Amino acid sequence: MFSQSNNRTQTASSITYLEAIREAQATALRDDPRVFIYGQDIGAFGGAFKATKNLAKEFPGRVLDSPISEDAMVGMAVGAAIEGMRPIIEMQFADFSTVGFNQIVNQAATLFWRTNVSCPITVRLPFGGTSGGGPFHSQCIEAIYAHYPGVIVLTPATVEDAYSMLLEAVALDDPVIFCEHKFLYYHLKADKLPSEALPIGKARIAREGRDLTIVTYSAMVHESLAAATELSDDGWEVEIVDLRSIKPLDTDTVMASVARTGKLLCVGEAWPWGGVTAEIIARVTSEGYGLLDAAPQRLNAKDTPVPYHPNLWAAHRPTARSIAAAARNLLRQ
Repeated sequence: MFSQSNNRTQTASSITYLEAIREAQATALRDDPRVFIYGQDIGAFGGAFKATKNLAKEFPGRVLDSPISEDAMVGMAVGAAIEGMRPIIEMQFADFSTVGFNQIVNQAATLFWRTNVSCPITVRLPFGGTSGGGPFHSQCIEAIYAHYPGVIVLTPATVEDAYSMLLEAVALDDPVIFCEHKFLYYHLKADKLPSEALPIGKARIAREGRDLTIVTYSAMVHESLAAATELSDDGWEVEIVDLRSIKPLDTDTVMASVARTGKLLCVGEAWPWGGVTAEIIARVTSEGYGLLDAAPQRLNAKDTPVPYHPNLWAAHRPTARSIAAAARNLLRQ
């Protein structure tokens, strides 16, 4: 259950994915004096994407501009967490978080196991591609962080999850990487914010089906749903599993879906090598090989840096059209 006291967007006709993230931060600041936000230009300016717009005015001294040093930002957050605070760190782009990579995976992720002291920090990563973003502002690097024990990695695909999962992230005693897709900021809307939600680590069935399972997350949930609608015109019913979090990964829900359909297609916007889709297929084939009626397949972005040109970018990442084509090939087997 999530507090919605003084919720400013509840009366709006629609709430965007970005507004849900802003409201979750406001709720966390309002409900817990240990919470503060730290990042580049997040104060009076409101952040690169306005995810903290007006929050510095509403919560003076708790929405703080940082130096242009991701390493210093995360290091400060780890120190503050050790002293009992619950910092939210905003990276301008997920790509830049690699500058603070050592602090995240060698300090935050290991702190409890080394010292028995919790490290409740939340690192917000605006990730994923947008038209014209290019190779330095579009990367999906969730699998890199998921590789390390001690880090929780969240990938909300809906307005409701963007709100509820961010609040849950701040409440956790573990370091959290919160992957919020930039393309969804303004493209995705909901009528209201949730009062309750599935817990972190639990996937959801975004669409029920009988012929094939698509396992995916973040923005690719919506591309997959569009592909499933197209395939339904041909008589195929595709089930969509939205992972919601990739660390922890809800293998049980994936297995149950594959048991119903017998076929598996994994879709991710990230590069294929060593990614989330590879992990899912590895688990299904090793733990549920007998459930499969055909070899599992995956569809990822091309194994190249993200291109700038909108046409090249559109061809670089999976789309509803390419997902539908990959699903048809698997359905015919």
